[in-house]
Amino acid sequence: MRSSHMDTLDQNKQNRRKFLQQVALGTAALGTFPRLLAQPSPSPSSRKLGVTLCGLGSYSTGQLGPALRQTEHCELSGVVTGDPEKGRRWAREYGFPESSVYGYDTIEEMADNDDIDILYSVTPPALHKRDTLLGFKAGKHVISEKPMAMDVAECDEMLAAARHAGKQLAIGYRAHFHPYYELLKDAAADSRFGNFTDISGGFGFNYRPGGTWRMKRDMGGGPLMDLGVYVLYVSAMAKNEQAPIAVTAKIPTAKFPNTFDEVEETMYFTIEYADGSTCDGETSWVQPSNHFRAEGDKGWFETGPAYSYGGLNGKTSIQGALPSYAGFNQQAKQMDSIALDFKENQETIVPGELGRREIQIIQAIREAARTGKRILL
Repeated sequence: MRSSHMDTLDQNKQNRRKFLQQVALGTAALGTFPRLLAQPSPSPSSRKLGVTLCGLGSYSTGQLGPALRQTEHCELSGVVTGDPEKGRRWAREYGFPESSVYGYDTIEEMADNDDIDILYSVTPPALHKRDTLLGFKAGKHVISEKPMAMDVAECDEMLAAARHAGKQLAIGYRAHFHPYYELLKDAAADSRFGNFTDISGGFGFNYRPGGTWRMKRDMGGGPLMDLGVYVLYVSAMAKNEQAPIAVTAKIPTAKFPNTFDEVEETMYFTIEYADGSTCDGETSWVQPSNHFRAEGDKGWFETGPAYSYGGLNGKTSIQGALPSYAGFNQQAKQMDSIALDFKENQETIVPGELGRREIQIIQAIREAARTGKRILL
């Protein structure tokens, strides 16, 4: 039986294509890269939307904060932190008032701050639902960093809260906005490549364990949640965002069982689609990898490094080596595009339904690894 979530994804796909048509420089063939560096189309309103970063860890500090200095349609207007002095330092550095520094227990007070339009949850996954519900209660749009939440039930609560508030929920899927993956989305519908049937991807690195949430299962830790999610959502692009039908998975014998005692050290998985296509994926904190490949019956698309913040390389069977796009800021393009969608009241191309889809797959992968069975979706 077809679910309402699948109907929503179909509509989102149509909206995504409409959005891409609006921002494209032209409608030339894939080989000319018509829109890859195009900025979002001008907005009828020149006002930048105010973003509050909820959680000031390494990603906010090293990536999102600096990216908001480059954005055209949004700007940093506040922060949420458990350290008031850190918040005041951010206020001085980025030029917003100290009255826009909030604690996790005062998020609802944003309702009285007209300079803030978007709450971006950059806390551990176990806290995304909390932040999202409070953001909607304060009357703000919300961006939830990936992965969306701990389980499908939490995702459904977040989506219901968005509908109740009349606001949008977007997911921090930055790869959707990189030129290579804009090309992949087009290639998936291009007859010159054929149907992508053999897909593979891996993302892993040598993680240095410490007392962070990434080592705690109940906080959303583990490489599958933190890194494997990239393989999941990029492979979905190669399949025109269609939902898979089943998964199988395996956790190999751990090299450091005493270190990774709460979360998987390495995970191998296979995603199956209704047309017989498969995606073989891997994610690990002891086996470095950073690659993606989609092969069709007529052509192929490949990236590697595939998921890094910068320095991506790519090639296709049609274009050969792709331009490097040195200096392209994924986070700035991501937040600008989402803010423009919010501003113009149109559907984002990275809606909460996509985040829910990946959480459902992650749950199934872990169940398949635990039981050794093929799990239907």
